[in-house]
Amino acid sequence: MYRAWFGMSADPFSKDIPPDKLFVSSQFQELATRLDYLVKQKGIGLLTGEAGSGKTTALRSVCHTLHPGLYKILYLPNTTGSILDLYKSLADLLGLVASSSRAKLYLQIHQEIEHLAESKKISCVLIVDEAHLLRIEALEELRLLTNYHLDSKNYLTLILVGQSELRRKLRLTINEPLNQRIIMRYHLEGLSRKDISLYLTHCLSLAGVSHPVFAEPAIEAVYQASKGIPRKINLIAHCCLMACAARKSQIVDADHVREANTEIS
Repeated sequence: MYRAWFGMSADPFSKDIPPDKLFVSSQFQELATRLDYLVKQKGIGLLTGEAGSGKTTALRSVCHTLHPGLYKILYLPNTTGSILDLYKSLADLLGLVASSSRAKLYLQIHQEIEHLAESKKISCVLIVDEAHLLRIEALEELRLLTNYHLDSKNYLTLILVGQSELRRKLRLTINEPLNQRIIMRYHLEGLSRKDISLYLTHCLSLAGVSHPVFAEPAIEAVYQASKGIPRKINLIAHCCLMACAARKSQIVDADHVREANTEIS
């Protein structure tokens, strides 16, 4: 309803923004550098952050920069099942006819990853999202997947992605073998006050709006209400624009933010 009012060509706070159009914060730049190092080392990495902090979005953007002829991205979004379920999902991503035996499945996956690396020079990058939901035994199985030739070679990059609980889970004694092998750790915080202002401007520009829409008090109110979490920012900003258009105003002020917070709380 507000697109016509503000003369927008698209939804400014959509989830479908192309990877190359995403807002690049200072945190994102640092994360991209660390992930680039991780992928080149073919090691195990840990990315954590609160719900809505942009973990998956950041990874999607970084993976977009990897050459498809050199890297195969294996993305597992659902990690709540058994180890057998996890292996079947991974086998499907690798294009394998999955065995019903867990041991044979493990061997199939292991051999295919090695084959891709040795014969086709393609490195696999396994991203396990919502990894804080993984069972303890599943975490150990993932560690074993990275073992090749008595650790003399690395063929697989493993990235565990999850909420803060994942860090606590990895500190458990039973997970020490995996925790010791993590070579990259990054916790994604919310956007800073300065970044939120830049983020709102960036998103609006993608929708064809070049003039300021959010007044400074409104930006401060969005920051306080969202704690810098991008998903919350998007929801609040969307509701603000609706309230603003309903009142036939061209500028979002702090009252619009308060109204938006009341609507979504």
